[in-house]
Amino acid sequence: MQTNSRLFDDLARLATGALGTAQGVKTEWENLFHQRMERFISEMDLVPREEFDAVKAMATLAREENDALKERLAALEKKLEDLTKAPRTRKAAPAKAKSSPSEK
Repeated sequence: MQTNSRLFDDLARLATGALGTAQGVKTEWENLFHQRMERFISEMDLVPREEFDAVKAMATLAREENDALKERLAALEKKLEDLTKAPRTRKAAPAKAKSSPSEK
């Protein structure tokens, strides 16, 4: 029976060693993958998050200003339309005094 126990001990050590080696290989592959992804991303010339957020804020502000200007323009156009539709009343020109022949 001692032989069986020793055989199982050897198999257990072999399995433990194989699992340790597999874990090491997995770690190496993960490191290699991360290095390659970092290099790939750095070659893509992506913008940093801070710059993206700054440009996004500028675009939001510009959009809000544009909407405000659209509303202002619409109000001015409406006012102009109302003014052009309103009947124009002209003031009567003052009557010119007719010169009588005796005044000449």
